[in-house]
Amino acid sequence: MYGYDQNAGAGQQQYGAPPPQHPAPGGYGEQPLYPEPSPPSLADAVRAFTTGSMSAEDFQGIFSTSKVYCPRGDNPGFLALHNTQQPVIPMFTSLKELRRYAGKESKYFVITGAEVLDLLPTGYGFVLDMEGDHRMVFDAKSVEQMVDFAMRRMYG
Repeated sequence: MYGYDQNAGAGQQQYGAPPPQHPAPGGYGEQPLYPEPSPPSLADAVRAFTTGSMSAEDFQGIFSTSKVYCPRGDNPGFLALHNTQQPVIPMFTSLKELRRYAGKESKYFVITGAEVLDLLPTGYGFVLDMEGDHRMVFDAKSVEQMVDFAMRRMYG
């Protein structure tokens, strides 16, 4: 089986790398010379979107699949800021950004951007990287537009 030595005695499985695979003749199984580039991180997407070098659709595609770090209190759910024009929920592109805002010992949870759009209460916006150089604020109307875009993309 992949990942451990099947021949080890009972209770003494040895974990390690799988045995090397040799490509089949004719090129099947060979690694491509130019691997696919990885998508930009959420932090990179925030910078690109705020500087105008990324479209809203491309940003939302990256946001939807990226991890988002959210501070939390003692009760489950988002923490909201109500000292703004509309209530917003602080969210962060990395644990480092969250710690900059909330401190080293702060509690948090991690979800995807798609889950944010699914779980965010109606009438709330969110702010990404509140203490960062490229802070982004999405008001409640922007969130509704993001949800509509995601639904059209998913269901046509």
